[in-house]
Amino acid sequence: MSPTAFSTTYQLGHRLVNRLGYGAMQLAGPGVFGPPKDRGAALAVLREALVSGVNHIDTSDFYGPHITNQIIREALHPYPDNLTIVTKISARRGADGAWIPAMSRAELIQAVHDNLRNLGLEMLDVVNLRSMFDVHGPAEGSIEEPLTVLAELQQQGLVRHIGLSNVTPTQVAQGRTICNIVCVQNQYNLAHREDDALIDDLARQGIAYVPFFPLGGFTPLQSSELSNVAQQLGATPMQVALAWLWQRSPNILLIPGTSSVAHLRENLASVRLTLTSEPLAQLESIAE
Repeated sequence: MSPTAFSTTYQLGHRLVNRLGYGAMQLAGPGVFGPPKDRGAALAVLREALVSGVNHIDTSDFYGPHITNQIIREALHPYPDNLTIVTKISARRGADGAWIPAMSRAELIQAVHDNLRNLGLEMLDVVNLRSMFDVHGPAEGSIEEPLTVLAELQQQGLVRHIGLSNVTPTQVAQGRTICNIVCVQNQYNLAHREDDALIDDLARQGIAYVPFFPLGGFTPLQSSELSNVAQQLGATPMQVALAWLWQRSPNILLIPGTSSVAHLRENLASVRLTLTSEPLAQLESIAE
């Protein structure tokens, strides 16, 4: 697939990136824990993504842990000059794969250094501070202390740009008083629409919004409306879900994940779909 097929771009930090990127979470083993079943396939997906024009990869060192970043380094290092790698910090993994908050000063500093080491970088392009007041979704609480630590690491030259993840609008507003925020990464899809107003506000401010779980993540969205629209368009439900996000707002950056080259190509083809008023009306009913 030619990169020109999804040439629409948006500013992310100091670079213009193609709005359709790649999320590396699925490169680890089941539950985003342990090694992949087929490391060669994981390497192939990353290389295919870059060949296809992807220049925005989302990852974290707590995927695996460490494994996903190590696979990215093996597949792509030395990195192309136009590639933006976005990572996130403030969680760690238990021996059983549990997601555990890691928001202390020492843990945040260690996480940045772990990302640098495993990705093979001297400076991280973008680091998202993931709020962990609730592991499963945004919850109110002050992010001043952990975000200040990340801002200090930015001043030290270890981090180029800062974003936020799993946050409320109140936390976004607080974050913007502490440092420049270049992106917000939250769960958002056809059925999960709590961030509608936030997306529009960020668009007015020139800040990227990066939705994850376009089909519901670990509990996939089951919708007859989505399936019907996909059938009408000769597409897959995932392609329709991505096309809907693509058309939702120009500041939305997509990071669909997969461990399959075939599925990667399907995801990249989603931006060729044009959702007209009739299918859009059908899809809107999913959130009602």
